[in-house]
Amino acid sequence: MIGLFDRLARPLLRALDPEDAHALAVKALRFVPLPQSAPDSPLLGVRAFGLNFPNPVGIAAGFDKNAAAPDALLRLGFGFVEIGTVTPRAQAGNPRPRVFRLDADAGVINRLGFNSEGEAAVLARLAARADEGGIVGVNVGANKDSADRAADYVRLIEAFAPVASYFTVNVSSPNTPGLRDLQQAGALDDLLARVVETRDRVSKNAGPVPVLLKIAPDLTLGDLDDVVGVARARRVDGMIVGNTTLARPNFLRERETARQAGGLSGKPLFKLSTRMLAETYVRAESAFPLIGAGGVDSGSTAIAKIKAGASLIQLYTGLVFRGLGLVSEIKTDLLAALRRGNRSSINAMVGSDAAAMTAESWPG
Repeated sequence: MIGLFDRLARPLLRALDPEDAHALAVKALRFVPLPQSAPDSPLLGVRAFGLNFPNPVGIAAGFDKNAAAPDALLRLGFGFVEIGTVTPRAQAGNPRPRVFRLDADAGVINRLGFNSEGEAAVLARLAARADEGGIVGVNVGANKDSADRAADYVRLIEAFAPVASYFTVNVSSPNTPGLRDLQQAGALDDLLARVVETRDRVSKNAGPVPVLLKIAPDLTLGDLDDVVGVARARRVDGMIVGNTTLARPNFLRERETARQAGGLSGKPLFKLSTRMLAETYVRAESAFPLIGAGGVDSGSTAIAKIKAGASLIQLYTGLVFRGLGLVSEIKTDLLAALRRGNRSSINAMVGSDAAAMTAESWPG
């Protein structure tokens, strides 16, 4: 059924403006009765952040910004769904056009700018599906015109704690001016202190909710030292490496489109984001698990992320070019890799190549 859906839908979606295609895809997931995926092998189960994931393949924030279709995505076989980025107040984001496909490079540039329906609308949807089960994380961000961005994160933690499986603190989008400044040590320390204190306070009623930090792949290694140090000191539960990149690798073939402003995702991001993942893994020293994102478009790229240090992976742009069948393909390849290596769990592969990766030349 998923294969048929892909064959029918993808040519139509690829003919549309990228943002219109995305909106149509989300609507289709809400209304097309796709079947429940087959149960996952126990070998694919992962325990991280105090949560039990049926498999390590998640969909990254940005696909379902407003919690329109988390249960449809879970039925497709994702081990977890991350909705958002959600902002406290609704905001339109940047002017269109703001999403651009690099077809020859299997990449996408976006400068959406945290377009969000806002806290109230998204919270209502998550509250309505609260009894459905499944792991649904909430990616939180600040309004563009906020006078106190840390207060925006605090407000969202308070509001969503009863319905979120975990939180992702997004300080790494390149499309909200000044947001990445929150990755600087002093600002990050203050933000995480306030976020973790809020989470701990509301957990008395909402229960414990893990807090993850999502970082940019464009950090210098010196900045990464600071970020991981602050994350460890503030006892966050995990990190996501990483967001889109402002870099434009010299191997891009879609040179004209590559001049567009915004964050680059997809295949061109894979080597940089995977190297940053390995660098983060060796610095974290098993203090918390990591989620690897950026360029996952096959079983082999998913396995590379895990060997670089990811306990879980996320994808989004890969779906644009490979379709929904990518999810089952990755899980099949992960199972085959476990059996070839006579491993009993995903955890046995995590970080096995990280140290060696950090000794390689920097990806161009």
